[in-house]
Amino acid sequence: MASEVTASCLFAGRDRVLNDVVLRHDNGITNSIDQGAPPAGRRSFVLPAFVNAHDHARPTASSFGALGMPLESWLLRSALGTPVDPYLAAASALARSARAGCGAMMVHYTRPSGTMPLVEEAKQIARAASDVGIRIAFAIAVRDQNPVVYGDAEPVLSSLSSDDRKTIEELFVRAPMSPKAYIELTDAIAAAIGGPRIDVQLGPAGVQWCSRPLLEAVAENSALTGRRIHMHLLETVYQRAWADQHFPDGIVRYLHDIGLLSERLTLAHCIHARPDELEMIGASGARIVTNFSSNMHLRSGLAPIAAAHKCGCAVTVGVDGLALDEDDDVLREMRLVQMMHGGLGFKRTWTPAEFFALAIRNGRRATGAPGSGELAPGAPADFVTLDLDRLDRDQILPVDPIDLLFARGNASLLKDVVVDGLTIVSEGRVTGVDLPAIEQELRAIYRGGAAKLSHFQRAWQPLSASLESWFEAQFDCR
Repeated sequence: MASEVTASCLFAGRDRVLNDVVLRHDNGITNSIDQGAPPAGRRSFVLPAFVNAHDHARPTASSFGALGMPLESWLLRSALGTPVDPYLAAASALARSARAGCGAMMVHYTRPSGTMPLVEEAKQIARAASDVGIRIAFAIAVRDQNPVVYGDAEPVLSSLSSDDRKTIEELFVRAPMSPKAYIELTDAIAAAIGGPRIDVQLGPAGVQWCSRPLLEAVAENSALTGRRIHMHLLETVYQRAWADQHFPDGIVRYLHDIGLLSERLTLAHCIHARPDELEMIGASGARIVTNFSSNMHLRSGLAPIAAAHKCGCAVTVGVDGLALDEDDDVLREMRLVQMMHGGLGFKRTWTPAEFFALAIRNGRRATGAPGSGELAPGAPADFVTLDLDRLDRDQILPVDPIDLLFARGNASLLKDVVVDGLTIVSEGRVTGVDLPAIEQELRAIYRGGAAKLSHFQRAWQPLSASLESWFEAQFDCR
């Protein structure tokens, strides 16, 4: 059914803001955008729907005590937040993202529940996405080595009591999936859930967790099928040191040589990528997703995003489940990236409008969402409506609304979110699921099962101390 939205202004792409517009859409496609008389009532600002280009669709990790830790400890601690119900966990995460204005989200699924076959679990994630109404990319994050540390875990495990060692091994050490089995699993998931709103991708967890045969199998399959790849790269100083030890000719050079580095690839983080590696990534057409607040929460470092952009890397933004206030506010994340990397003194990396446009465009490419994100006739009807009266609360002088957006915008200003022509958020409320009820149910399940986690909690302090000693002894990260 044809619908229309009136707005005081509309961001049409790059530096184009149109005033007093009517956007008409039908069957998921924008039909027309016409300028006319000022709309009555409160002023509104229409923009392309946002994209969360790197996430894992998991519960808030801080609720499980994973606070202020480096990634190498945080990952193990966050096992306490393993989904107890895949549908509820995914619906909660996807709904929070939608409420923050996202029309598309990457689900790099790193921690399955273990309660059902992976294809069935993927179906639960797909059902949650359908109920919320959000577009997703989905990849099982595969790993076949280094489950505890980046190397021989025996020194860590042998430092624990026999009971604690058994607990850790049962949680993290299991037989790896073969490259062939992983490709077959991805094919089966794609056959089960792939479609216009779900892009199934290959998802090697990261080079330190994936053997060469696995990485090479993923590269070969992607080249053969055209399937996209999503993976972490060089997120921490320890991963940088590991890569330099195991790939003396360069980890990015290796990815290039096996054919993994291509326009089908999206790389999360790249915090510790060097200038020559950024040049290779840029030349390949691969994308880099920066996750500003996650990097700060985990003390991983500041990514060289301005340098990456200047050498031609396609940059976009993700939340990674750890937004600044752990509220999935991707608009605030975009603002933080712009503030940190947008320029120095009078020299600009980009204008706020340019950055917003490229973040949306590259995010849609990373997630397989159709179109470039520009609002124009023929483009997908994926857009958000903000309360311009609240954004421009003083109304003293005319101010560019994009400048205001990057000065003070946040998810609380969101009114409506439309994806594929359907309203998935109305007046700040997710329409397809009852988010407060889902989160209440999840909390109750987790609280009820907390006693089952007592063995792991008891093992945590000795494990954490042993992890720190191992990493500091193994890698010189000065």
